[in-house]
Amino acid sequence: MAPSQSLEITVVGGGLGGLTAALALRRHGFRVTVLEAAPALGEVGAGIQTAPNASRVLIGLGLRPELERIHTAPQDQVRRRWADGTVIAQLPLGQRVVDAYGAPYWHYHRADLHRVLLDACLDPGGPGPVVGVHTDAKVVELDRSDADRPVAVTARGLRVAGDVLVGADGIRSGVRDLAGFDDSLLFSGEMAYRALIPGDLIAADPATRFLLDRYHSTIWYGPDKHLVHYVIRQGEFLNVVAIVPCTPEVERDWTAPAPVEDLVEAFADWDDRVPAMLSKAKEDVAAFALYHRRRDPLWVDGRVALLGDACHAMLPYQAQGASQAMEDAAVLAEELGATGRSGVDTALARYVHRRAKHAGMVQDASWQNMSFYHLPDGPAQRERDEKLRRFDGESDVSYDWLWRGSPLQDPDNEAITYQFAR
Repeated sequence: MAPSQSLEITVVGGGLGGLTAALALRRHGFRVTVLEAAPALGEVGAGIQTAPNASRVLIGLGLRPELERIHTAPQDQVRRRWADGTVIAQLPLGQRVVDAYGAPYWHYHRADLHRVLLDACLDPGGPGPVVGVHTDAKVVELDRSDADRPVAVTARGLRVAGDVLVGADGIRSGVRDLAGFDDSLLFSGEMAYRALIPGDLIAADPATRFLLDRYHSTIWYGPDKHLVHYVIRQGEFLNVVAIVPCTPEVERDWTAPAPVEDLVEAFADWDDRVPAMLSKAKEDVAAFALYHRRRDPLWVDGRVALLGDACHAMLPYQAQGASQAMEDAAVLAEELGATGRSGVDTALARYVHRRAKHAGMVQDASWQNMSFYHLPDGPAQRERDEKLRRFDGESDVSYDWLWRGSPLQDPDNEAITYQFAR
């Protein structure tokens, strides 16, 4: 058995980031245990975009056949003006993206992608030991009396020890709090309506059926708000994310069901096709307050490491939250897989070295795009639209940089001596 195969890893959080990490770690020969607080594993009914940087990770984990079965491939990214739907710019995706970046830009239903990852973790025929998964396993204590073997203690009394404990438990990470990391949570002032609109309703209306003529990833830009929509499950649903100023109630509660009428009213003065589209939403519309974390390069404390939203939660203005978590997972597994027990601390330091600056730049770009997307009509808006036409990025990062992602083999492999003592 190779040195890396003797390591035991505890992953707290069974979402997309946590399961990607578990699968990547499994493929390096680790014994992995996932602890999920929810009573059952699953994902919300919503869509997700994976740009080439994330698709590269998923395909690299051996999932291409399963992804081919569940994905929808947008052929273009379309940018529209709020008032009349004028196309500001249109960028071909499809094969052009594969040729340029070696991986596709695909859309999924989040639950479908989550199921593919979970099945791969549990597949007895896969490489490495099968991942152990525990639900109803909320972690309420970290026992670090043995600095090299942190123990996660759940509310039901389960104790799971490992050589590394990975906090992949989301923006309100319990692991982050229990380990004593700084509180870096910030409120954006905005909220997102999310809805899945049946594709047959879109196709039946002459005002909206153009949305299914060719699969697009579409962004509408307007004063103080914007709208994103794309097709998932080959036209079964139109996934809609609508960003507007947040109400006090949603800010307080983080999430709440929302009447369809509120969603339609928020865009009543936009191009007539927008409220026509939104009015077809069913009663499962929800509003989510948009919180994020300030940029913070401290992701590791001893043998506790953070991943995804637990360390770099970002606003959705680059559509990169899950994609960046998947990059984290790949790099963490690669670094730990290159060492044995004696090199764990160096491996964790290298994980942060390779990922924190990169993810931080995406955080910053996402924050900058909040105002960039929502400019009022006028000179600054017209200048923005000219930039959007060029597709050379939106804020301080380009698509070329973003979609190439963190290299999965870092040529600069010198030892890093960052100090993580608190």
